[in-house]
Amino acid sequence: MAVVCGTDEAAARLKKLFSEYGLSVVVGDHVTGQETGPWPILVMINRLSEGFLWQELGLTFITEEEIFGRKVHRPAAPRSKVAPFLSSFKELKPGDFVVHTDYGVGEYQGLTHINVDGFETDFLTLRYEPDVKLYVPLYSLDKVQKYIGVEGSAPKLDRLGAPAWAKTKAKVKKDILAMAQELVAIYAAREAQTRAAFTPPDNLYREFESAFPYEETPDQQKAIDDVLSDMQRPRPMDRVVCGDVGYGKTEVALRAAFKAVEDGMQAAVLVPTTLLAEQHFRTFSARLAPFSIRVEMLSRFRTKSEQLETLKGLKSGTVDFVVGTHRLLQKDVVFKNLGLLVVDEEHKFGVKHKERIKEFKKLVDVLTLTATPIPRTLHMSLAGIRDLSIIQTPPLDRQAIQVSLARFGKRVIREAILRELERGGQVFFVHNRVQGIERMADFVQNLVPEAKVGIAHGQLKEDEIEDVMAKFIAGTMNVLVTTTIIESGIDIPTANTIIINRADRFGLADLYQIKGRVGRSREKAYAILLAPADEVLTETARKRLRAIQELSELGAGFRIAAQDLETRGAGNLLGKQQSGHIAAVGIDLYTQMMEEAMAELRGQELSPEPDTQITMRASAFIPEDYINDPSLRLAAYKEVSSVGDEAELRDLADELRDRYGLLPEPAANLFEIMSIKIIAKKAQVARIDASKAMVQITFAEGAKISPERVMLLLKRNKGKIKLVPEYTLQLVLGDESLKTASNAVKKCLQELL
Repeated sequence: MAVVCGTDEAAARLKKLFSEYGLSVVVGDHVTGQETGPWPILVMINRLSEGFLWQELGLTFITEEEIFGRKVHRPAAPRSKVAPFLSSFKELKPGDFVVHTDYGVGEYQGLTHINVDGFETDFLTLRYEPDVKLYVPLYSLDKVQKYIGVEGSAPKLDRLGAPAWAKTKAKVKKDILAMAQELVAIYAAREAQTRAAFTPPDNLYREFESAFPYEETPDQQKAIDDVLSDMQRPRPMDRVVCGDVGYGKTEVALRAAFKAVEDGMQAAVLVPTTLLAEQHFRTFSARLAPFSIRVEMLSRFRTKSEQLETLKGLKSGTVDFVVGTHRLLQKDVVFKNLGLLVVDEEHKFGVKHKERIKEFKKLVDVLTLTATPIPRTLHMSLAGIRDLSIIQTPPLDRQAIQVSLARFGKRVIREAILRELERGGQVFFVHNRVQGIERMADFVQNLVPEAKVGIAHGQLKEDEIEDVMAKFIAGTMNVLVTTTIIESGIDIPTANTIIINRADRFGLADLYQIKGRVGRSREKAYAILLAPADEVLTETARKRLRAIQELSELGAGFRIAAQDLETRGAGNLLGKQQSGHIAAVGIDLYTQMMEEAMAELRGQELSPEPDTQITMRASAFIPEDYINDPSLRLAAYKEVSSVGDEAELRDLADELRDRYGLLPEPAANLFEIMSIKIIAKKAQVARIDASKAMVQITFAEGAKISPERVMLLLKRNKGKIKLVPEYTLQLVLGDESLKTASNAVKKCLQELL
């Protein structure tokens, strides 16, 4: 028998699966027709639409899809990095406040193109007191972050060269170290908790994995691997998986649940709404039932007798998996052997419920799924108290939702509804006040008589909600006037327009979640935010509505969390005590200092990297005719300056080539200079200065460079490299090209590392 599959990964998975059943397997890419039996199982990497029998050889060919079902292939998309989520310059505009690590809070004034000795480059222009400009070179943009402080207090600009900024940083660092000691104690307590480790994936798990009807995206696979790795450790898992609606978080939870149940434990999914419970129940049942796993649900949609039956099953162990609302947290819910708790959108639960979830964390593995992490979750993840995985690859053919802002008016509402109905779609009309919801539904029905309007809100009886949703899902109702009961989990691919009344009254993360109810298919989706005139709105509401419009691209959920910090302020991140520090240095630098303090207290060696100054005889910038949009060009500069290694730099260059075409010479030069900076920072180089036929490399004071290696370098390169005073090497070049200088510098530093 020969099994034909399309990728190396699928072939490796099949080989492992067959081998675990004790079968002989050979992986190859073709059959010549000269072979003779007896045949092992051949796993071939090739293309085949359907299986057939090769009678002369007595060999049956079958495809991977004929065994596991057809997979939907998702095109690879560039993965964003987690670390600079707050530091992105994509939304930075002239007049915004920024923080330079060395000089403090300044005002961003734009990019300035400067010609120095015949060579052109761009600089970031910042204004400081007393009206002094600082020009930041492109290779040093990693020292600059957008300022996000606390609500209602604009920062004061620092004076360039004054000692105040250094004193501020020292005070903040001292207090952060004190607070970090508490966090380290929490971390240590977490590490001290133990439970029996789960077993590694086996053949049954591989079968379950292969039944997934899509091809895993790279970051989704990484999240799955992270979770399985956590489960195989002796300490309980506490991981947050962040990804936009429909990006594959549920499958990550399914893999973890299957592993838990396979190892003889029970698993539970805790969700904030009955509608989401219903949807998860259907999804989990469909995937787990073929493997004889009993899935039940606890929510208002279940009768009393059904709930009692489920409770008995959980206590006796005959129920393997349960999906439920906060009903799961009540005292009468007793598990025989709970091993995994999946929490969907933790921030939707109240204080009492969160306290109960905390109790679970001491005993079982907890996996939290979220589209927009709340500031505290974000902070705990960055500080290393909770582990974090990000899924940022959009589903196949998903389009960004078009967001528009309008005043409440008959024409706007009627046109939006009719546009959707004319293409056979459905509409959500969100009105978040139960008292007036029936009047609003009558208004919509009279405005659009062609529509079939229904109402849904949390004060309806369970069977009434179920009946309305069933009609809407079936398509017998095409406009649903609803409260935010639809905020989580309703997956209706034909609903592709949402109208949100009084959008100014919603939080940014809430708006993002509600907006995510549409755009679940290939159809273009629309979100219309209805709000009063600008002059009536508060400054915070204006910022929020502007942000939801600007952050409408795919995968913006993680950045919404950062933007939410900016609009609400970060004062409540860890209590009032820290708000003054965040106001002083901004959330990004504060987080960076927190990470450094945590590492220091854990005994990790921190070798400070110098901000290497590089002067090369070459024009280095991204031309305007290559990336026209100034904000995208600025974001690209920030990414280039923040890369940590050569592989990341190559990936970024490939990404720009894919988006904008071949790199023009000045842009290629910029990448070459950044390549020099990566190795120079590792070697603790303070400055690199190129003249016509020479490069000088000056090391930072206290750089840990072996004198023996320096002497060996000088001996090998007699006449080409000289050691001169003040920790400096002089390299003589054959010509004055950037490539020659770059190769010479990198070769020299490589020999010293």
